[in-house]
Amino acid sequence: MDDLLTDLMSRVRGRGTALARWAAASDEAGVRMGAPAPLTLIAVVRGGCAVAPDCRDAVIVGAGEAVLLSGAGPYTVAPVAGTVPDLVVSGPDRYTDASGRPVSGPAVTGTRTCGYPSDAGTSLIVTGSYAWAADVGERLLAALPPVTLLRQEELPAELLSLLAQETAVDAPGQQAVLDRLLDLVLVRAVRAVFARPGTVSPPWWLARADPVVGPALRALHERPAEPWTVPRLAGVVGVSRATLSRRFADRLGTSPMAYLADWRMTLAADLLADPHTTVAAVARAVGYRDESSFATAFKRLRGHSPASRP
Repeated sequence: MDDLLTDLMSRVRGRGTALARWAAASDEAGVRMGAPAPLTLIAVVRGGCAVAPDCRDAVIVGAGEAVLLSGAGPYTVAPVAGTVPDLVVSGPDRYTDASGRPVSGPAVTGTRTCGYPSDAGTSLIVTGSYAWAADVGERLLAALPPVTLLRQEELPAELLSLLAQETAVDAPGQQAVLDRLLDLVLVRAVRAVFARPGTVSPPWWLARADPVVGPALRALHERPAEPWTVPRLAGVVGVSRATLSRRFADRLGTSPMAYLADWRMTLAADLLADPHTTVAAVARAVGYRDESSFATAFKRLRGHSPASRP
């Protein structure tokens, strides 16, 4: 494993992600998403739009740019900033107008497409959303700002064009194609965000470069199921137990074993998303000898039983 971002990204995998194309004329009103997913990408392939999360300033997005919304709450997408939306989406097939009156929803003109994207006078926008937070990982979600504008140089135009094309395809296995494409766009977006000068990166990102904490984190991430102890981990790194514990507290604000316990539960939550995986199998996979001790630790750290799957 080259770094912690590699490990986190290897666990990003959309399942049933929602993608759609929207072709909007410059005189159209906007669409308000009243119940957005934990993470949403809004990419402009042609033209432009304004993305306005509630209680935040609108972000103007041009062709080849995108906005990443991470837990930003309801938002509006419109051709022009300040436009009052004429359609509010509150969930699957739940549409109202601005006054709350039920309406039929947008006019569907093609596979996952509203509007007429072949019209050169319209803006072509692609939106992609992860269905639930576990698809992208809690650590990754927490590391991202609520609203991130991605410039042309940060996302390959060919990738956004391919995303727009594939979103409109109706073919066997297409959902898997869309899931992987959105994952790829997310990976490129996150790399771009963390590479920006002056970015306030999360502690685990900064800690990777520490000569003591970095190797310890790599060992824990590469072999989370091993029966780690502070002395054993300190021996792997080549420092004293006191030095390891002090540097962990300085860099991450926690102890090595507390970090390991939390990471194991993160991995367990991801594994539990598979309905065919037993709790006992998950317990063994993350380093617990029996299901009972795993269930106790999981409930203590996560607040619910591992049997309560997402």
